Amino acid sequence: MAQQFFYDNQIRRFIVQFIRAFSNFQIEYGKDRNGNTTLLTVPIKYGDASRMVSNIIRDNSENKALPVPMISCYVNTLDYARDRLQEPTFLEKRNIRMRKFNKDTGEYTNQQGNAFTVERLMPVPYNLTMNVDIWTSNTTQKLQLWEQICVLFNPTLEIQSTDNYLDWGSLSYIELTNTTWSNRSIPVGTEEQIDVATFTFSVPIWISAPAKVKKLGVVQKIVATIFDESGSIDDGIIDRGTLLGERMKFTPMNYGILVLGNQITIIERDQTVTNKVDPDIENDPPEKIGNPSNWKALINQYGDLQPGISQVRLEVGTGEVVGTVAYHPTDDTKLLFTVDSDTVPTNDITPVIKIINPLRVAPGAGLPTAVVGQRYLILKPIGSSTNQVGPTAWQDGSGNDFIAGANDIIEYDGTGWKIAFDSSREQSVHYMINNNTGIQYKWNGSAWVKSYEGEYTAGDWQLVI
Repeated sequence: MAQQFFYDNQIRRFIVQFIRAFSNFQIEYGKDRNGNTTLLTVPIKYGDASRMVSNIIRDNSENKALPVPMISCYVNTLDYARDRLQEPTFLEKRNIRMRKFNKDTGEYTNQQGNAFTVERLMPVPYNLTMNVDIWTSNTTQKLQLWEQICVLFNPTLEIQSTDNYLDWGSLSYIELTNTTWSNRSIPVGTEEQIDVATFTFSVPIWISAPAKVKKLGVVQKIVATIFDESGSIDDGIIDRGTLLGERMKFTPMNYGILVLGNQITIIERDQTVTNKVDPDIENDPPEKIGNPSNWKALINQYGDLQPGISQVRLEVGTGEVVGTVAYHPTDDTKLLFTVDSDTVPTNDITPVIKIINPLRVAPGAGLPTAVVGQRYLILKPIGSSTNQVGPTAWQDGSGNDFIAGANDIIEYDGTGWKIAFDSSREQSVHYMINNNTGIQYKWNGSAWVKSYEGEYTAGDWQLVI
């Protein structure tokens, strides 16, 4: 079997955290015209400056000095820490249960989400030794940086390479172990004007092997009665499956689905769904990219579909939209979906006549003449507060301009148009019917989307047979 490649940037993350600990130090760099002290942020770079690098930075010229002040960090040694060695073959198991995440509100709910078992091996201990060089052109610069750095390490400074609490090697500390005041000796020659002070730090780290993550299953079916009254096990299981609630609820093969109108299509794990091509076209539905999948071949692996009895349950926010399903009479790649109207969210906004682009149509120009009670959901703004002259088609009888934002609902009151739903101020969830298509829409706080039609990923829907 071929060896599997693994790289998790573990050492790199510790080095990055180490470098961040020395970022944003400043020095006094003279005074401005008003006599105020000017502060200069000292840049920090990774790597020690070799002769070749220094020559490149100098543009191959001996007349150009290296920029100072500057801080450079680099690895000195990385040694195996035998004194911190623990049982190398130790294996720990952790059962993790996640809270369910609501995509509409962006918050975690009180319901249980996915559950996992994580098996992690004992990490390997190492001692990382880092050097920090302080490049200065005079003693004042050196003293300023030295004083700011030294007070941080009394004797250590804690760092964390990741916020994953399952990573038991993410915490470490930086310990100052040695200092070198200057790299120059007395007498100082005339060739080099840059003074380099060096700090040596010890960072004990752990390097972890890949963890094994297993997704926990749940009990999907409990058979409460095996035999019927006559002692038949076959009839007892087949006939009582529907009556006694012994029905299978599952997401087949962890596939997703696309719900459009009264039809459901399978979305396999490597397939995607296109977005709306033109947002100005309200009936432009998304489409699946990839070859169609056969519903019968999929469902037959689990049991028989019972038309009018088997269900598809869709997770929408904190509730479910439920409907019965049946095979399409001519297309095996689609299921016919009959939604239970009692499970559809209740409309709390008066329906609109149509969804329009007010830059393309207007009353009397693609739309009926304005009458009292007409309501439209607009996809583009009407007018602007910075415009002196707005669109004449939306002015009232007195010629007053009308201004509304995208996603607003506007209504005609007999004298002019007014904003019935201000999308810029409404943050809560609302539901509304588009009378032109009969489709229910939901305001999620930032956009109008179909309330239950659309794409559902694995875990967000169930097939009950």
